[in-house]
Amino acid sequence: MAPGIIVQLRNYVQLMRLDKPIGVWLLLWPTLWALWIAGKGHPDAGVFLVFIVGVIVMRSAGCVLNDFADRNIDPYVERTRTRPIASGAVAPMEAITLFVALALVAIGLAAMLNRPAQVLAIIAAGLTVVYPFIKRFVSIPQFVLGAAFGWAVPMAFAAQTGEAPQIAWLVFGTALIWAVIYDTFYAMVDREDDLKVGVKSTAILFGDADLFVIGGLQLLMLTALVFIGNMAELGIWYFGAIGVAAIIMAYHQWLARDRKPSACFQVFLHNHYIGMIIFIGIVLHYTFATGSPAP
Repeated sequence: MAPGIIVQLRNYVQLMRLDKPIGVWLLLWPTLWALWIAGKGHPDAGVFLVFIVGVIVMRSAGCVLNDFADRNIDPYVERTRTRPIASGAVAPMEAITLFVALALVAIGLAAMLNRPAQVLAIIAAGLTVVYPFIKRFVSIPQFVLGAAFGWAVPMAFAAQTGEAPQIAWLVFGTALIWAVIYDTFYAMVDREDDLKVGVKSTAILFGDADLFVIGGLQLLMLTALVFIGNMAELGIWYFGAIGVAAIIMAYHQWLARDRKPSACFQVFLHNHYIGMIIFIGIVLHYTFATGSPAP
């Protein structure tokens, strides 16, 4: 393979953020919560594979479209000026072509699911397309991101059970709140640059009350996780995981206390462990739950 082709493929990988998997993990964990709860610890193998691949494909597509939408903004933001489109390594039309290719793969994956999940997939596609542009018009784009990242939850329930019951929307709401938390920390990294270029975010909206509001959202998320545990009849392993998540959240508040960009970015990355620990608690519950004693 010619060196030029290898270099360009590397640029495409960077454009899709495949070299930075944190976004995949943050999108994947609520999806796995949903699959395990909907399948009572034993999700369908085919559905599981479709959603694993789908998470990677949709996150990649979202990153490509986001960088296309921000192509005139990223060059003026310290953290993003070296991104492939901003630096000129990938042309805007190349990015659009890549996005279309990823969208076609996503459509193929959705075709493998049942009809209720396919209907929800249409909404997921709409959220993916809308989010990159919404931050120019509303002050709470993190809520739209949360909806986009969390929409895999009702899809997973629908694919696994044929419907999206009440608990599916509770898990969705929890995932949405979580996304607002970690993406506000992420936006705190770029707050000064965003103010200069006119990009809106919850970090700007919350202002000096940012950590206080995030703390309230963290308490709300923990409460929602408790409700999920009660509704799904999860046991001590799960509630122990919530306790560990609460400790991590408290640590995040301490770490970001001075609002230093490097610390806020570290907190953003650490949120991955919250999702992982909750998932471990769910898996351990279904692994060791004894069920009703034999007569």
